[in-house]
Amino acid sequence: MPIINASDLATNIYPEVINEITRNDTTITTAAISAAIQETKMYLGRYDLIQLFGTDTGSPTLDDAYLKSLVKDIACWHLLRLCNSGANYTAYRTAYTDAIEVLKNIMNGKAQPQGWLYVDTTMESTAKGDSINWSSNVKRNNYY
Repeated sequence: MPIINASDLATNIYPEVINEITRNDTTITTAAISAAIQETKMYLGRYDLIQLFGTDTGSPTLDDAYLKSLVKDIACWHLLRLCNSGANYTAYRTAYTDAIEVLKNIMNGKAQPQGWLYVDTTMESTAKGDSINWSSNVKRNNYY
């Protein structure tokens, strides 16, 4: 189950506007939500994405309202790119760019969301004997 569904978008965009944009085709809304989730995951690679977003069959274990808000802003923008019928285009564009800036700050370590867990890398091990060490000296610039 994804972190948000089509009914969750009602807090950011009216359902009748969604129906007018998508022409009552729920696959377009589902595709916009999936694209928003994938776009959000690109910025949050060092966090435990299964706990934040869940899997196809399971819900996320961490219920973070701010993360849901970011995904909803991005999903609304993906819908409005199709058609901005009855919606303020610049307001949704600003919400989208603000959400991306927040995700960039989280990715760069400038912002630390409380309660988000990092990926557990303790079980990962590299195979011994399969690596190559390659190095060289610094290039010299001799002038005579």
